[in-house]
Order: sequence, then C-alpha cells, then structure tokens
Amino acid sequence: MSLVHEKDYGTPKSKAEKTVTLTIDGQSVSVPEGTSVMRAAADLGISVPKLCATDMLDAFGSCRVCVVEVEGRGGTPASCTTPVAEGMVVKTESDRLSRIRKGVMELYLSDHPQEWDARKGGADCELHDVAEQVGVETIRYGDGGRNHLDCGVDDSNPYFSFDSSKCIVCSRCVRACNEVQGTFALTVEGRGFDSRISAGTPIDDFISSDCVSCGACVQACPTEALQEKAVIEKGVPTSSAVTTCAYCGVGCSFKAEMQGEEVVRMVPYKDGKANRGHSCVKGRFAIGYANHEDRILNPMIRDHYSQPWREVSWDEAIGFAAGKIKDIQAKYGRGAVGGISSSRCTNEEVYLVQKMVRAGFGNNNIDTCARVCHSPTGYGLKTTFGTSAGTQDFDSVEKTDVILLIGANPTDGHPVFASRMKKRLREGAKLIVIDPRRIDLVRTAHVKADVHLPLKPGTNVAMLTAIAHVIVTEGLMNEAFIQERCDWDEFQDWAAFVAQDERSPEAMEAVTGVDPDLVRRAARLYAKGGNSAIYYGLGVTEHSQGSTSVIAIANLAMATGNIGREGVGVNPLRGQNNVQGSCDMGSFPHELPGYRHVSEEGVRSIYEKLWGVEIDKEPGLRIPNMFDAAVEGTFKGLYCQGEDILQSDPDTKHVSAGLEALELLIVHDLFLNETANYANVFLPGSTFLEKNGTFTNAERRINRVRRVMTPKNGYEDWEVTQMLARAIGMDMNYSHPSEIMAEIADTTPSFANVTYELLDEKGSVQWPCNDAHPEGSPVMHVDGFMRGKGKFVVTEYVATDERTGPRFPLLLTTGRILSQYNVGAQTRRTQNTVWHAEDVLEIHPHDAEDRGIRDKDWVKLSSRSGETSLRAKITDRVAPGVVYTTFHHPVTQANVITTDFSDWATNCPEYKVTAVQVAPSNGPTDWQEDYQELSEESRRIQSLEAAE
Repeated sequence: MSLVHEKDYGTPKSKAEKTVTLTIDGQSVSVPEGTSVMRAAADLGISVPKLCATDMLDAFGSCRVCVVEVEGRGGTPASCTTPVAEGMVVKTESDRLSRIRKGVMELYLSDHPQEWDARKGGADCELHDVAEQVGVETIRYGDGGRNHLDCGVDDSNPYFSFDSSKCIVCSRCVRACNEVQGTFALTVEGRGFDSRISAGTPIDDFISSDCVSCGACVQACPTEALQEKAVIEKGVPTSSAVTTCAYCGVGCSFKAEMQGEEVVRMVPYKDGKANRGHSCVKGRFAIGYANHEDRILNPMIRDHYSQPWREVSWDEAIGFAAGKIKDIQAKYGRGAVGGISSSRCTNEEVYLVQKMVRAGFGNNNIDTCARVCHSPTGYGLKTTFGTSAGTQDFDSVEKTDVILLIGANPTDGHPVFASRMKKRLREGAKLIVIDPRRIDLVRTAHVKADVHLPLKPGTNVAMLTAIAHVIVTEGLMNEAFIQERCDWDEFQDWAAFVAQDERSPEAMEAVTGVDPDLVRRAARLYAKGGNSAIYYGLGVTEHSQGSTSVIAIANLAMATGNIGREGVGVNPLRGQNNVQGSCDMGSFPHELPGYRHVSEEGVRSIYEKLWGVEIDKEPGLRIPNMFDAAVEGTFKGLYCQGEDILQSDPDTKHVSAGLEALELLIVHDLFLNETANYANVFLPGSTFLEKNGTFTNAERRINRVRRVMTPKNGYEDWEVTQMLARAIGMDMNYSHPSEIMAEIADTTPSFANVTYELLDEKGSVQWPCNDAHPEGSPVMHVDGFMRGKGKFVVTEYVATDERTGPRFPLLLTTGRILSQYNVGAQTRRTQNTVWHAEDVLEIHPHDAEDRGIRDKDWVKLSSRSGETSLRAKITDRVAPGVVYTTFHHPVTQANVITTDFSDWATNCPEYKVTAVQVAPSNGPTDWQEDYQELSEESRRIQSLEAAE
C-alpha cells in the first residue's frame, strides 16, 4: 500500500462550457473559459510554484511565487488570478521569473524556523518543497532582523496545534474556514509586519473560538503552522488508502494515512463525490475509539447475564451460540429467534445477517435501526414515488434556489453537507426552516433563514397541510407537471382536502402555534422561488405521524413540480453511515433486498433457488414486537449486531424487560455496551478501518470501504456472521466481500451493475445502477416516477396521544450535537468529550424562572415513563413550553423518559414529542449514581484483567 497522492491544480475547475486555447511554454492547451493560467499549466503537467493557491479555494494572489510572463503584457501577473484568454502565450520559466521567486522565498524563509525534523513533518511542508522547487539554497537576509520566531504555540485544540512562528499569513486557513466550512472563525489581525492569524476571541485560542475543528484550516496550511498533533508525535504517513467514513449518512471519502498498522491521520479525499474534500471533527479526528482500551477483542460467554463473563476461543463462542439457537428453536419453534442488523456495518455484512435469519433461522424476524429513525421515509416515499430513498445527489444543492429544511439540524447532524448548503445560501439561495428550536441555520455567521416556522412539536402534518393550502388556494401548483407525471384524480382529491378552510394557516395556528403570515410567506417562497428542494431529518420521521409527514412532503414536491431535475427534490438526511444500505439490503421483516415484499412469490423464488431453502411469505417481527414477544415468552433468542438497543430504543424499561426475558442474547459489537449487560454471548466486532465492503449514503451513493489494518479481533464482521451461519448448518462460503456484492447484484435489480471493479474505476455510483443506468443515477424520477404515476395521498392531521397537562406541562424533543454521535459509543472514547462531556437540558428562561432553575443547575426530568437528572442550560433557542436534550451519554438515559408511542405505519418511535416536567434536583438520581459506580468498577476490572 503506497501513499495516495492527489494533484493540486492551484485553483478550482471552471464550469464554463466554452473553451479557450492558449500556449504555455510552447505547448498548446484548450481549457474552459474562466480557468486560471495556473490550472491550465497544471493540465499540461507544468507545475507553477505556489503558496497561497490551492484548488480547494478561490484564487487569492498574495504570495507572489506563482508569477508568470504573458506575451504582450507588462509585468509579471500571478498565474492563479490571471484567467486564460484566446491566443494567450505564457512563459512560466525565465531568468526574470526565477529571480523574483527566489527573492520572495528568501524573504519568507528569513522569518521562518530554519531547522525541522524531516521525519516528523518537514517532508509534509509545502513551504520547503517550494523553496527547493525555485532553487533557494541560501538566504541573503539572515535571521537577525525583526521576526516572528518567538511567537507562541496554541495547543488548546485536542487534535491540532497552531505554531504562529511558522505562519506566513497566506490566509489559506482563513479562506478555508470561510469558503469551505462557512464558520468564519478565523481572521487576519493587524497590518503589515504585525499581521497574524487570529481565532477572533478575547483569549485568542482555537478551543475558545467558533472553530468547529473540521480540519479545513489544517488541510489548507502550506507550512507546519497548523498541524495534527498525531503527525507531530508519530511522523508523516508512509502509506494510505481511500475509504469511507463510518459516522453519519453523508458518507465522506477519506484517505486513511498510515504508518504500518497505525493510523496517523484521516485526510478528506478531494475526489470524494459526497464531501468534495471536506470533513467534520468526527470523521477527520475522532478515530481514537478504534484503538481504545475499552474494545473487547476476544469472544466471551456466560450461561446467564447475572454471571461474570468467561473469555473463550472463537470456536467455543460460536459453538455455544449456535447450540443455544438450535435448542431454542427445538423447544419454542423456528420463530422464537431473530436478528437485528447494523446500520454501522457494510452492505455486505448486513446482507449476510438477513440471509442468515431468513435462510438459517427460517423466519423473517430481521429488523434494523432504521426502524427507530427513517422507516417512515421508506414507507412514505415508496407510497408516493415508488422507491424508498432520496431523489437527488448532494451536488444538486448547488442549483437550488429555495431550501425548505424541516426537522433537521445539518450543522450538527450532517456538518459536511451543511457547509455546502451554507455556501449556496451565501450565494443567494433562500432558506425556510421548520423546527421547534432555533437551530444554527436560522441565524449564524453570514447565513440567516428567510423564514423560521417554530412549530409546536408533533404538528408537522398540520404545518405541511397549511403550506399546501396556500399553494392550492392561490393557484401556485405546477399543473402541467401534475397532469403529465401524477394521477390527476388523486391530485384533485388531495387539492380539495387541503383547500378546506379548516386547513388554512389561520385555522392551523391554534395547532402549530405559528403566525399564519409566516406560513403563507414560506408557502409562496417554496412554490414560486425557482428550484425548490426539501431536506428533512428525524424531526419529521420520529413521530406518531412520521409516515404521514413524509407523504405530505412528497405531496408538496409533486404539486409544485419540484422533482426530477437538479436543484429540487425530496432529500432525507440519513443519520448513520449505512442506514440507507441496511434498508436496501432487506433488513426489514417485510422486505427482501431492493424493497420487495416477502409475499411476492416471484421475488421469493429468486432467493429460494439460490439459497436452497423455502422463505416464509409472512413478515416477521419488528424490533418493538420482538420485545413484546419476549415479555410474553414466545421470543427467546436474538442476534444483535452493532446496535445498542437498550440505549437507543424508546421506553427503556420495556426494552430491558424484553432483554431480560430472553434465553439467548448475542451481542456482536466493539464495546460492552448497555445491551451487553443482558447478553450471554459477546462476539467482538471490527471497525471500518479493519474491513472491506461498501456503505450507501443518504444520496444512494455506494462507496468503497477499504481495509487498512488487520482486524484486532481477528475477523471482519462478515466473517463472524458467516461462522455463526455455518455453525447452525448453512452452506455459506464467501472468501471476500466482493463475492457477496456479486450475489447482491445478481438478485437486486437496483444494484445489477454494481461491482467492486466499477466502484474502483468510478470512485462511487448511485443506485439504481443497472443496464438502464450503467453508471448510476444522481437524480431520480427524471422522466417518470418509479411507480409510474406519482401518487397524491390525503394527509389528515391526527394529534399525538402524548399530551401535556398539569402533571407534565412541557414537551421534550431530542437531537444531536456536532461533536458527539448517536449513543456516543465511538465519540465518547475520543477527545471529542472536550466539547460535550455530558448531555444537558435546554430550557427557556421563562420556564426556568417559573421553576427556580439557574443555568447549570441539576434538574430532574420526568415523564409518565420514567425520570432522569441532568444539568440545565438556559437558552431562548427553545420556545417556552419546549425543552431539548441530546442522547449521547448512557448515564443520562434520555430514553428512560421517552414513551412507547410510535408511527402508525412503521412503529418508528415518537422520540420528538414527550410530555415532561422539569424540577430542581440535588444531583443525579440513585440509578444514575449506581450506573456510574458500576461503570467505573467495570473499567477498573477490565484494566486489571488487561494488566494480568
């Protein structure tokens, strides 16, 4: 494995269609109009020296190293800021240019530390590379004059340091923060010789600033002024491979840069089509969990969860688990066992789990974490459009004129895409935010929403119907699109429904709590603003009417014709790295891979012929049904891969009761999570760095995952599942994940042309990828909907059964924060805890004052399901009557509070609406203190065992 080098062309690629022909150093080249001379030279393989220029940023022209000569023009213009012209003749090398460049570089180097350790970073410094390129051997000016060599080092950030003595004030870091990330946390302070990079805070360090630690500044820095601490400690990498991040559904491509079996750093890959060379703090830096001491690397078993674990060999653990599965099925029937696949694992691994359940266990008791997040997306979009996925690629946002964002907080949950969204907003696109909370995009640096609709939690359907009312009654529909692409009779039924007076913004104000004038403004903007796109998240799906809300969103897109081209569409922002893929692979109890119902005989026959077994035509148990059946005594065994259901699923008491009732719980994971407290078998998992396979992101993009280190547990996750399948009697003999993908392609029409060879050639593809779309489908429903005619569905608002009252007068809603991820199993084991060491409860100043609560006070949060304690954060980001918290720390156990209400169609839990009371507290509850003591004791025992 060698280092993956990416060419830096100096300036971004021009998108112009017209081409210009010019001559550079005697060679003719044709490039798009608007291309810089520097980039045109790079196309010819001519490397013009540069320091302030990089193709991730707009041209700046400050360093004066990239000067060239242009025939017929005076002076020596900077090649990065000089656009090409027809017939232009350019020289990039001459004695004159050489003298200028050497003089400039001598000045830079005279105010720069002259000694550096080549092993520990010198070979990673563009400044010294350029000095060598222009031929600087001596520095005439010496270092005795005024300089910056004694400037201090800012080590406040846990992941990188800033040594201002090495800074040349090229502004690449400032521009990266502005142009790529969009945070505007850095600035150039002072004038002339006193110019310096500043984090813009009174303390003037990175940790205290608005910096979000995305790493864009570090990546942009051409010197060692900004440098990863891992590189300082370990030295520069010696090999790398392109892989895919295992955090959120954006699916960023990274170069995993290594020294042998050790990761030195993760560098965002410029050719990654989802992230275009950008990253966030999690993907860029938070990989320490892969080597964390808490990782379990050897299998463990015990007869009952009350007993201590016993470390055993893989053969004994697999034999023990398989024997228990057989015993349970012999005693209780084949339906008494099931599996939960992981949205964190690869497509290939997920496919094998559902195959093991269907062909090995002999039932359809297979489900996935999408049940508790985006299952309403699958139901709603399949009902209306005919396929269970978003309609666009992420690039589409660059052509969007109006963004309607509902129930999503991209800056925290999908930060890399949020940066692209913010860039488009700075370019002039309009933004509508529908959210109970004032998220960052409502008002942040250089971005402000045009309309914010702070609706009452649980009223999405009422709000969307009110918007539809305005569009229909004011004649803002695209009737030509509807007539051509949708069922006209169904549209008329829907239009008559939404046009009724009781669904007007004025009538719905009593339900949503939103000013009807704002609703009308938002509706007109969405319908008349040009290319309008809807992006949504769990604030839409995790409701009792989650599926209805998704259908209502689809109705709006069809009614306005915002489907089937770039810049528009319906775009679910998926939460986990492979939640789209886990759904694609048939992880629901009613669907085989490709979203085909198990009742379809023709579909079942494909797999029955291939697998040599009969497949049950009846859907199996959903996750909540598994808990119900376990408590009832009819469901006795569960294989749970990469999912901490005890922390992530709602109504914790019911989940624990179900797990406690099982006779066999197999947990296949990296760490002893909360669910493992009830397990009989623990099978160690492997990280994304230790496996081959593919992930499918929120835009249906299938990305390669490439193994860069040997699995610390000895096996990739697909191999572990295969061992268990063999032990229960299945004939499962794959030698590489590419063989599993070949089977997926052979049996799933939307993946028909997907191969590892194609992915290696193209980088990635978006399904459907078949004979009709051999290189994938960036935009769906271009010429028609997958189901034929688009289906309008009436969306009646039905209030949730979860109501506030005297006992529980507030509404709790939940979400994520940038630095932590999901239940925190990974990020809590990294230095990201610097930013979010505990979950806190956001509460409005009015509600806090009524209860005598001050900022940072301990408060008790209680509902009809349970109670917990956490610290209060007083803020007007939430409205009076609404409180908000995250769920990243198990000691908080936010799901002790949430109820068993769920979406009517999919059983997706209603996480976003829970009636609660908040009261002052003296500190953590008894069970929280017991948990903390147990956790500390467990860690102590593990460390002692490791020492032995």
